[in-house]
Amino acid sequence: VQLQASGGGLAQPGGSLRLSCAASGSIFSIYDMGWYRQAAGKQRELVAIITNGGSTNYAASVKGRFTISRDNAKNTVYLQMNSLKPEDTAVYYCNTNVRSSYSGPTFSYWGQGTLVTVSS
Repeated sequence: VQLQASGGGLAQPGGSLRLSCAASGSIFSIYDMGWYRQAAGKQRELVAIITNGGSTNYAASVKGRFTISRDNAKNTVYLQMNSLKPEDTAVYYCNTNVRSSYSGPTFSYWGQGTLVTVSS
């Protein structure tokens, strides 16, 4: 299973970016899909997560500004980031839990990370 993230880049404070992450490979079921971020010198932290039923949860620091969504038909998760702040600058990683066969185990997979820089 591979996760391919895209959409990072440079944005001005107050601006917007949209991240995408597509899962491919041997996929029987996908469960939670989420976005994490890691700023320089800091630990990786949860940004937002969405269940396969569509329930969402957000870090307090992004609630009301970021929106996570998913397209189950495309095995893709999105993160719409609005009202960006310099403190949102980080490498953003997507994560998902996948079962590759009916009776097989579930594994956690990570994307390669995409850099988001918020600066004027």
